[in-house]
This record gives sequence, structure tokens and C-alpha cells, in this order.
Amino acid sequence: MEMRDKIAKAQRIVVKIGSALLTNDGQGLDVARIGLWVSQIAQLRAQGKEVVLVSSGSIAAGMKRLGFAVRPTQVNELQAAAAVGQMELVGVYESHFEKHGLCTAQILLTHDDLSNRRRYLNARSSLRTLLGLGVVPIINENDTVVTDEIRFGDNDTLGALVANLVEADVLVILTDQQGLFDKNPRDHKDATLISYISASDERLESMASGGAGVLGTGGMLTKVRAARLAARSGADTLIASGREENVIVRVASGELMGTWLQPDHCRQAARKLWIAGHLKSRGTLVLDDGAVAALRKEGTSLLPVGVKDAQGSFSRGDMVVCVDGVGSLVARGLVNYSVAETLKLLGKSSSSISEILGYESEPELIHRDDLVIL
Repeated sequence: MEMRDKIAKAQRIVVKIGSALLTNDGQGLDVARIGLWVSQIAQLRAQGKEVVLVSSGSIAAGMKRLGFAVRPTQVNELQAAAAVGQMELVGVYESHFEKHGLCTAQILLTHDDLSNRRRYLNARSSLRTLLGLGVVPIINENDTVVTDEIRFGDNDTLGALVANLVEADVLVILTDQQGLFDKNPRDHKDATLISYISASDERLESMASGGAGVLGTGGMLTKVRAARLAARSGADTLIASGREENVIVRVASGELMGTWLQPDHCRQAARKLWIAGHLKSRGTLVLDDGAVAALRKEGTSLLPVGVKDAQGSFSRGDMVVCVDGVGSLVARGLVNYSVAETLKLLGKSSSSISEILGYESEPELIHRDDLVIL
């Protein structure tokens, strides 16, 4: 599939907007420009596309309202600025989206939320539900409680992790630059904008680091690294100028703007590779013959009714291996219930989960998207 077609067919898009754009380089929230971005997102929603917005700007907005002339160095002052600024930031977004008849939801995350598998799955479930209801989630780092030990470090990284979380087709990073150049354009007049490149290309870090100005700050380097993170789940990343007219709509329609960083694998294949090769197993599920046949021949999800035994010490979100009656390996996957819960569900229908446990997280023990047949 050609690049233009691939982007135009993207159905789930994560848009990340940085502080410099949102606050017009620190002058307070640029309410009018935010309205333009919101209008573009509304157009994508009208086309049936799902959009998750990752927004910086809370600390910068709070600094303005609290009268800080320079960025505070004390953690408690930064947290206070974030708390004040987040109120204004979300209020501005909500008022603009309301004009287009769209409902919004605020989600604040820390690195700890996405490194903990249980909370990761809970966050994913919440976001999927919101998107299914037509809501536009607005995500920011939870700067009011975050510390240096658990912070993402930048919202480019957060955007990439959210793209992985919701299995987005495309991550769009809006910045104050046109995209990635082969060398620092402030120092080299012959610098060339890179239109597209593999996210795994070894030349990227040298292009994005070193020198003065924007490249020297690490700003572009974090975007390259974010693209590599997003590529783990097969998402494309586009780095483009947020000041270009109708940039979000134009990018989503397949227009070639900025820099497109391509993953080496399609979305589903990349996720399967990650599941198959990068997580340690915490337990074993023993399947009956019917479940083995369904997984291998039909590519179905694993339901409780097809499981005969559960072993190990796994929790929700952990990796488990699936074996047949004689112990031969069948699959690996991320389980939706703990070992104690799974033992209660053995051989039972999905419709009885709520009655047995008192709640239902998912109807499957392992969803087919989280399952790799071996």
C-alpha cells in the first residue's frame, strides 16, 4: 500500500501537541489556535475516524496564571503550576469541542500507570470504551503528582505509549518545526527535509541530535525515539508543523507533509512480535482439544470454557503460555484474569463470568489481539 493511501485509511489517530505551540512560546494558552486544531479534529471525527489527543501545556499555562516569569525549579512549584494550568487547559479544550457537539474526557497518566500491566490494561479498556462512545480523550502527564523517578520526561514519549496503548494507526506529533532535517537547518543552508524514513534507520539519532537550536535541545531527538516506540505496535509517526494551515486534516487525508517515520512491520504483526519475544511467562493454561483447534484453525480468542487448568502466579495483564493436554506449546498471550480468578472460571461460559466473579473485565481469558499462535 502506498504511503498516501496508508495514511488516508488510518482509522485511529493519536495527535500530540507540544507546549510551544499551545502557549505561543510561553505567552499563555493560544485559545484561538487551539480552536483551529479542535475544529480539525472534529472534521476527522465527522469522517468516522477516532482521535486521541495528547496535550502538553498545563505547566506553561499555570505559570502564566500564577505569575511565574521563569519556569520554577522546585518540584512542588511545578506541581502547583500543573494543577492550576490543567484546569484552564481542559476548560479551553472542552469549550471548543462542545461547539462541535463532541464530548471530551480528561485522562492524566504517569509512567507507573503504563508500566504496571494491570493499570495498563485498565487504561486501555477505559480508552477503548471512550472511543467507542464517540468521546475525544485528552491525555496529559499527571504533573501534579509525578516525580523525576516516574515521569515520562516528555509528552512525545507519552504520545508514543498512548499510540501503543490504543493500537493507533498513526501518531501525529505537531511541533514548531517543519519536520526532521538531515542536518541542523539553522547551521546548514543546504539542510534537506526528510519526507519519509524507516523508524529503525540507524542514521536517525545522528540527524536529530547535536548542534545548537532545536536539534541541540533534544526536542527532535525525543520525537525520533517516540517514533521508534510507536513502531513497536506498528504505528506510523508523522512529525509536522502545527502552524501549517489545516495540518491535521491534510495529514490525515494523505498529503505528504513533514517527516513520516515508518514501522518495519504492520500493526498486528509488530504487536504479535512484541508479545512473542519480549515478555516473560508467569503461568500456564492447559487447553482442551476444542480450544486448541479453535485457536489454530480459526484464530479465535481464548474463552474460559476451553481451559482445563491454570498454573503459576499470574495476574491480570501477565504473559502466560497455553499448552494442549500433553503439554505441547500452543500459544502465548496476555491474560485478562489472575490465576485465582481463572481457576474459578475453568470450563465455564463467558456469560457466567459476572455471576461467578461479581464483575466482568473481559469476556475472554485472552483476546485474539493479545494472543500469538506458536
